[in-house]
Amino acid sequence: MQERLRDKSMNVLKWPSQSPDLNPIEHLYRDLKVAVQQRYPSNLTELERICREEWEKLLKYMCAKLVALY
Repeated sequence: MQERLRDKSMNVLKWPSQSPDLNPIEHLYRDLKVAVQQRYPSNLTELERICREEWEKLLKYMCAKLVALY
């Protein structure tokens, strides 16, 4: 598709769909990943529990902050 657009002299912008600028949830995912890694889960059950706990913590303050930014 991009090649066809270029053939018709149309500019194709490189703008990744996973960019936090386009998708604010990516900020939450990044923060969740960092928080979980800092707690060093040792098995899948612990990983799931930690993810839930950290997700709840993030949701309380980050969602409002992200909404305010966009």
